[in-house]
Amino acid sequence: MEKYPEQWPQFFTSTILQWKPLLNNDKYKDILIDALNFAVKKVRIILFAFVIMNNHFHTVWQQLVPYSKEFVQQGFMKYTAQKIKHDLLLNNPVYLEEFKVNKKDREYQIWKRRPLSIELFTNAVFHQKIDYIHHNPVRAGLCKFPEDYKYSSAKYYEFDVDEFNLFKS
Repeated sequence: MEKYPEQWPQFFTSTILQWKPLLNNDKYKDILIDALNFAVKKVRIILFAFVIMNNHFHTVWQQLVPYSKEFVQQGFMKYTAQKIKHDLLLNNPVYLEEFKVNKKDREYQIWKRRPLSIELFTNAVFHQKIDYIHHNPVRAGLCKFPEDYKYSSAKYYEFDVDEFNLFKS
């Protein structure tokens, strides 16, 4: 009898509200890196791949028991949104106003609702998603080779360079 994991790896994508290029600012990309690092170090996820673009990010991660995919995703999105919102409030309140929403549960919204989350059941789809992630900056014209883009795991895959300390314990 074949044993299946309790939770499958996920291809997860989230987009900034109205596709605004908020993540052009590296300090906001670093907030996402810090949140990924926290989830890895606290053994909430295994991180397989990521890329942070100017208005969205993709990752392949696997939630670890006892954490549900909803817990990990919501925690990640809430933490990063709060950190970005706080920085905008201090340093760019005019831009923050572009994220103002008419919602009962919030005044500002950084991420679009309903991010994409797809369970990856086969090795072929798993590797296809990692390849897709790594080539995202190339398709966007940000670099010639995937490993040249700083905010991606491609350099780790190509050269075993873990610049953000996300893959090696």
